[in-house]
Amino acid sequence: MRTNIYLVRHAESPFRYGEERERGISEAGAQAAKRVADLLRMEGIDVVVTSPYARALLTVQPLAEQLKLPIHSYEGLHERFVEGDHQVSWEAKKQAVKKSFEDPDYAMDGGESTREAQQRVIPILMDLLDTYHGKRIVIGTHGNIMTVMMNYYDQSYGYDFWEQTTMPDIYRMTFEGNQLLQIVRLWN
Repeated sequence: MRTNIYLVRHAESPFRYGEERERGISEAGAQAAKRVADLLRMEGIDVVVTSPYARALLTVQPLAEQLKLPIHSYEGLHERFVEGDHQVSWEAKKQAVKKSFEDPDYAMDGGESTREAQQRVIPILMDLLDTYHGKRIVIGTHGNIMTVMMNYYDQSYGYDFWEQTTMPDIYRMTFEGNQLLQIVRLWN
């Protein structure tokens, strides 16, 4: 029996340094979250889980409300910090992300490597596949963590993929047991 995981990258969220956990989504992001709900409600979603960060939760909340499903928050699904505790330029962050997909053990001082992020999130994904076998599961997530999850199964999902994703974005990963069969983009 196949299990579908719908990775929903959060909607547009104004960046504010130091407010990773609390920052929400913009008005345009709220409208896009409603479109996410409209697109996914016909998929027969059974379970909604999310990163604990507000922007991920707010992106999947309209869907959960429409379907009258609870939202399960997983601390381990939080975004990956590439730069550690110090503020660096956007260009430096992008270069760190690029290098982290070229070398899965690379991390800026205080940051998290691709391998470390996978060791954090893949057990959660495996647990969801086991617990909700044969179901359709939405995961409210982040661009970097979404790419890290996909990269675990297919290394062609790396920096170039991450850089072209949108806010929001939706990818359906279809599994047979714990084996990935395909990834399909649903957002356009």
